[in-house]
Formats: sequence, structure tokens, C-alpha cells
Amino acid sequence: MKSRNLAIATIALATLASGAALAADMDKKGATEKCYGVSMAGKNDCAAGPGTSCAGTSKKDYQGNAWKHVPKGTCTSIKTPTGMGSLTPLKS
Repeated sequence: MKSRNLAIATIALATLASGAALAADMDKKGATEKCYGVSMAGKNDCAAGPGTSCAGTSKKDYQGNAWKHVPKGTCTSIKTPTGMGSLTPLKS
């Protein structure tokens, strides 16, 4: 039973590592863009403007100056309860 749990844990870690590597690779190739106003509170990717310092510091859902990386070309088609995603910061 212990070897089974170890195998499952190993597979889970490998999956997480490959996902992180894929995300980094996508960003290097310019396959993503910053999309403002689409992240949930505490789920932004980085520097969300005044009052925040970096990833995970946005204070409210769909904060206009908080951004997430999304696949290139999809930002402005993301619909939220407050409007559509934006390639530039929105007024909160």
C-alpha cells in the first residue's frame, strides 16, 4: 500500500512540475497576455497596482488593476459580472 501511495505522489508531483514548465514556456513564446479585471480576489498573477505588491494580493474579485496571464487573443472575450477582460487596467 505504501508503494502505491508513493507512486501516486510521484505522478502528482511530476504533473505539477510539467504544468509549471509548460506555463513558463508559453509565457516565453508570447503565447499569453496580461488580462485585467478577470482575476478573483487573491488570485492575480502579479503587481495589481496601488495597495498590492505582487501575486495573490488583489483585494476583490475582478479588480480592475489586477491581471492574470491568459492565452493570447482571449482576454477581451472573457466575460465577468463587471464586464469584459481588458488589455489595459480598468477603474475599479
